[in-house]
Amino acid sequence: MGASKMLLPSLFGLGLLNTARAVTVYGQIPFGQTSGLATATGANGAGPTDTPTTKLLAAYDETILKPPVAPNDQPLTYTLNLAATNVSVPNLSIMQHGSFYGFSIEMSVLTQIMGKNASHIQVPFLNLMAQITQRSGGVHIRMGGNTQDFAYWVDSIPDGHATAKEKSDPKNPTLTPAVTYSDELFYLAANISSLVNVEWYMGIPFNDTNWRLGIAEKAQSILGDHLIGLQAGNEPDYYLAHGHRVEPYGPAEYANEFQNLVQAVKDDANLPIKNMLIGPSLASGPWTPEQVWDVGYLDRFKDVLSAITVEHYPSNNCFVTFNVGTYVDPQQTFPDFLNHNAALNLIKPYLYSSSLARGLGKPFIMFETNSATCGGLPGISDSFGAGLWALDYGLSMAASNFSHALLHIGGQNVYYNWTVGAIFYSVIISAEVFGKSNVSQIVDISNSGVFTPSYGIYDNGALSKVALFNFMDDPSHAHDTTATVTVNGGQVPPRIWVKYFLADSVSVKTNLTWAGQTYGNKFEVDGRPKGDLNITTIACDQGANQCHVPLKAPSFALVFLTDPTAVPTDSSNPAMVTFETTALTKTINTATVDPSVLATSNGHSGKERENLGSTSSGSNNGAEGFRALAPGISVLLSMMVGAAVVMTAFTR
Repeated sequence: MGASKMLLPSLFGLGLLNTARAVTVYGQIPFGQTSGLATATGANGAGPTDTPTTKLLAAYDETILKPPVAPNDQPLTYTLNLAATNVSVPNLSIMQHGSFYGFSIEMSVLTQIMGKNASHIQVPFLNLMAQITQRSGGVHIRMGGNTQDFAYWVDSIPDGHATAKEKSDPKNPTLTPAVTYSDELFYLAANISSLVNVEWYMGIPFNDTNWRLGIAEKAQSILGDHLIGLQAGNEPDYYLAHGHRVEPYGPAEYANEFQNLVQAVKDDANLPIKNMLIGPSLASGPWTPEQVWDVGYLDRFKDVLSAITVEHYPSNNCFVTFNVGTYVDPQQTFPDFLNHNAALNLIKPYLYSSSLARGLGKPFIMFETNSATCGGLPGISDSFGAGLWALDYGLSMAASNFSHALLHIGGQNVYYNWTVGAIFYSVIISAEVFGKSNVSQIVDISNSGVFTPSYGIYDNGALSKVALFNFMDDPSHAHDTTATVTVNGGQVPPRIWVKYFLADSVSVKTNLTWAGQTYGNKFEVDGRPKGDLNITTIACDQGANQCHVPLKAPSFALVFLTDPTAVPTDSSNPAMVTFETTALTKTINTATVDPSVLATSNGHSGKERENLGSTSSGSNNGAEGFRALAPGISVLLSMMVGAAVVMTAFTR
């Protein structure tokens, strides 16, 4: 059954047919958790206390760290002299896409994020992806992670789910569960791509060399052009330490296994596309990329590689989470994320590899990253400071000729990206930095210290935008900065337009805004921005060839040299598509339900659930079930307005 045949049921499940206002619930949190579990901390950065019987999941940890003291020696005014065209700009990047930042979704939590199956897609997820694609033209998503290596296909999964979690591998210190999947997974992805332009990476299981190529076969067959790569090995440099291989196992042994896989793919008549493998996807832990290049990996496999990939996290919380390694103190570590050196140090080990990839004409991708492995760090990974860090990190990677980077998403037990937080804003903003032209280029023009990095962006050869940061935190405004932009070989425009990324402090997690709009705080997200768009217009001094851009401490500013609200003459910027989160029950007399009442209600009985049916082949009629339980489904769909996209697996 093709993806197009599954599209109508997915729209039906979304409530896109006959949609109207119904019950909207804000403040709803996942069952099994209570707001009382989350104990907010004071300014001393102390962590919350678990109850004797309940461990507080990261999603409900309200730790607030003390922001670093702003330095006294940082210049507060500086001048950026940018060339009018890209003709003679040194260190200018390759052409970049608005889809530079995408997502890596742990396979074990796919259904919590994307939807139960092809007929039931998470509406907030669709709206969030639509927000990105409207700015960038598309989104890259990887379905994988540690769980992909132990993934197995099954004919069906109870209750119609696309995936199911199995017992954790006891040899894996991060307790990542194995996953079973059915064809529903591919139809789910295909239906999402039919609604918003998402392109997918998937991974071939690599736990042993008895290759299970079914995931690749089905992905190529069902996803078609929306499949852009098949990962061959996830962090193979950790296979030995995790007990997935035996001595000797190093870059040479991995390369030989890769060769074995290449032959298996070549011999598989059900895999028509033979050259879409990606690797080596090192964690840059036990092995360096150069050690893999030294065994001839690139020369041997350049004809079958569609991209060259690495993975890396700047820090970890493994000691607290799994009693592995040494303790990382979030309060002491926080300042390390809040300056430009954080980004520069992260990309430095990959500069040689990115040049090799460019020479081979291959994309170089940071295939999995975020603020800290083993679930992130409390008070850091979900803070406004992490949003500034991720944005600077992404722009630095782009300026150093990475082609894409994927921010990892885990479950309720991780601090990053489990709901819409600061990191998601980084993706939205980077999409606006590069736009839809696919010919944008970026250059690091920082010249005023590590707390105020800056970038120039060229589009179609002309200077189009300037990106400015202020990592310092000072509510007194004594460390607000002003950047003066001048144009060499041209003239500044009469005015510029500025969008600001703002919050009260680098340590806060709420009331974040991008150009005056917010996606909401925890449990208030339906995937659509709220509030009025606020673009600041600043008059320039054309006589002096100067534009002055103020930045609060802390903040980020994206400066447009042309009006970003101007309607394009072509069809490159269609109207924003949004997806309703309620289904029609009545057009009048709709109700508001107290969240505390809904949270403690029992829901449907087993007998009622039988009436829900399915739209999948061979199942009960889904439309019959919808008619029988339309009021209840209305409430369930409405709950997604207030509910975060919640994940429930132990993942990275």
